[in-house]
Amino acid sequence: MSACVALLSAAPAGAIVETVGGTKVGLQPRNLASANDGAVSGEFRDLEGGPILPSTNTYVIYWDPAARLHGNWEHIVDVFMQGMGAESSSLTDVFAVDSQYTDPANRRASYESSFHGAYTDTNPYPTSGNCTDPAPLGGGKALTCVTDEQIRKQLETFMAQHKLPKGIEDVYYLLTPPGIAVCLEAGHCSDYPGTPQEIEADEEAHTEPLTDKTYKHSFCSYHSAINPDNATNGDANTVLYAVIPWIAGGAGDFHLASQDQKQAYECQDGGFLLNEKTSLLEKERPKVTTKEEDEKRLAAEKKENEELTAAEEQKTKGLIDQTELEAKQHEIEAARAVREVEEKKEREAREKSEGPHEQEPNQDGRGEDGSYDNGLADLLVSQIGVEQQNIVTDPLLNGWQDTAGNESTDECRNDFALIRSGGAGGAPFTEAGTLFNQTLGGVNAYINDAFNLAAQKREYPGVPCLNGVNLEAQFTAPNPVNAGEVVGFDGMESDITLDAGTHFNAKGEEETSYPVFTWNFGDGSPEVSGFAPGAPSLNSPESTPCESPWLSPCAASTYHTYQYGGTYEVTLTATDVGGNTTSVSRSVTVHGPAKPPASGGPGSPGSASTSTATPGAAAGAAAGHAPVPPPVAAAAIPKQTLHSAVRKGLVVSYSVNEQVAGHFEVLLSRATAHRLGITGSPAVGLPAGSPAEVVIAKAILVTTKGGRSAVHIAFSKRTDARLAHVQKVSLMLRLIVRNAASVDPLTTSVVSSATLSA
Repeated sequence: MSACVALLSAAPAGAIVETVGGTKVGLQPRNLASANDGAVSGEFRDLEGGPILPSTNTYVIYWDPAARLHGNWEHIVDVFMQGMGAESSSLTDVFAVDSQYTDPANRRASYESSFHGAYTDTNPYPTSGNCTDPAPLGGGKALTCVTDEQIRKQLETFMAQHKLPKGIEDVYYLLTPPGIAVCLEAGHCSDYPGTPQEIEADEEAHTEPLTDKTYKHSFCSYHSAINPDNATNGDANTVLYAVIPWIAGGAGDFHLASQDQKQAYECQDGGFLLNEKTSLLEKERPKVTTKEEDEKRLAAEKKENEELTAAEEQKTKGLIDQTELEAKQHEIEAARAVREVEEKKEREAREKSEGPHEQEPNQDGRGEDGSYDNGLADLLVSQIGVEQQNIVTDPLLNGWQDTAGNESTDECRNDFALIRSGGAGGAPFTEAGTLFNQTLGGVNAYINDAFNLAAQKREYPGVPCLNGVNLEAQFTAPNPVNAGEVVGFDGMESDITLDAGTHFNAKGEEETSYPVFTWNFGDGSPEVSGFAPGAPSLNSPESTPCESPWLSPCAASTYHTYQYGGTYEVTLTATDVGGNTTSVSRSVTVHGPAKPPASGGPGSPGSASTSTATPGAAAGAAAGHAPVPPPVAAAAIPKQTLHSAVRKGLVVSYSVNEQVAGHFEVLLSRATAHRLGITGSPAVGLPAGSPAEVVIAKAILVTTKGGRSAVHIAFSKRTDARLAHVQKVSLMLRLIVRNAASVDPLTTSVVSSATLSA
């Protein structure tokens, strides 16, 4: 194994909660190669019973009296922070993973963030008591080095000047510009001398000079707390803060000296899909040749050999002499040598672009200052994304960690899946890629995944590293049954990422918690509610007893018996351990005698059918007309790609039992619609407790008889344009139809859902 491998394997395994220079910090060490895929040291739990943050107010402070931070960098950071607040409660963002974490008060680390603005602090840097920058910028660009103690003092001074609030719900991000180093103590700084290549040479010589030690102890960011009262849960004097030094390097920044225009991929590994179960060191080992390069080389060698054979045949036939043959041989050998040099250059260029490099998804060409450095701010955004997740789950550094001190994102260090878009190949001038896995406020960001505690407790889905969560209640309706028959409903089809968590009992002891399922059978019978997984072992449809280890009551699956015929809308409502809720409804057809009218008429409470009768139905029954059953209908979105639905229209299949008239509605969750910039009218009449939805497309349905068919529902051009850039979206389909009865027509509404991928 090479010396480079020895260096990389010696790097720290992840951020660690430790005391450095007298300050307890959650440290994000500079680390080129470590890749944690959810393997924790011991248990990952609230080790000391510390608090979490149910919500945060975020402030950004740029300590920049020399005006070194470019306006476009600040704009990217501020827009990202504003977008993080606007997207609060969105399940598609990485911060939604945190909602599964609770504290002894059983508060959740909900994704509730509010950006309270940014400000440039022009207070001067201290001139005494400073640290020493281990790698100052050249060309007169170096400013100074500041300690964490100086940062704390300046933060408190700034807060007092502007009457900013203290308390555990407010989080301050302090950013410094290029030319400033931050040190926790000597040798533990945001900078380090030398380059990775020079440190590799030291490893080959079996030495460990200061440069090597300083590299291993350098960091990208950290968070801590000013807690003068040492309050276990924080108090009115507590200040939560994170320090984001300039760790973005200088790639593409033509204002810097050439030796400082370097990448900073040690603080943001890019170009890898690190959720694969393979060694990162294997990923960094240069490839010798690609298949295309081999084919090109073999074709060239074949041509050269054919030319040489032809020349030898001409010599045999006396068409050329020995001197001419040797000249031809020298010509072919010279051409081969030139080809081999060109192949080597191409191979080295490819290996350089495929090697580790930072990701700058905002890199969009030459900026106003003539540089190509716009995307450097994305490395700052990446660090903010890491610190925000660790702060809400471990604000006072006495909360959620494993026994080695690793925090939420540390368990998934260098895991950035799932990639939403972009490429790993390096761009001109910066050699930066364009991968991103989050979009907040229009900023495409590349943020480390968070650890999914549920993966430790449940085998399925069991994905330990996530950048968003799924929540989709699902069950399959049975075929038509007869009244009095037992009907089963299986909620374990549901896609629930946060399907296990921790709850603290009255003694403060940790207990495992699970999602809650609630079943409404649509016939006026009592709802059945209980935990999932697990199903009652006896006396179904009751929700107890439940077999160990599942919690009681349990209701992942349930049985029910309908007494009367009709069409019933069964609704399953699922609430995950993060408190997120979703519902789905399916229609069940029951053959049998209709329920006798109640004294209040068919429209009274307890009506057996989910079909909605028109106001004239009771009057018709009173006049002696025979009761008209509601129409029986079904509708679904069959399997298709999102790309096809955008280009050709959404394919919808349906069936009805008679002549009907009505319409289809395609619904999208209001939160997702807001994120994608899609507008629509609010959906009304959904089951109680359903998330807010908007109608994004409609289609009329009129039939002359019963049967099955399909329609294409077109979206608006604006909606098409928004959906064209989405990788995955969940849609709800609602069909509302009424029968053709001349007296008292009745209406049926059916709902289904589907997830489409590009």
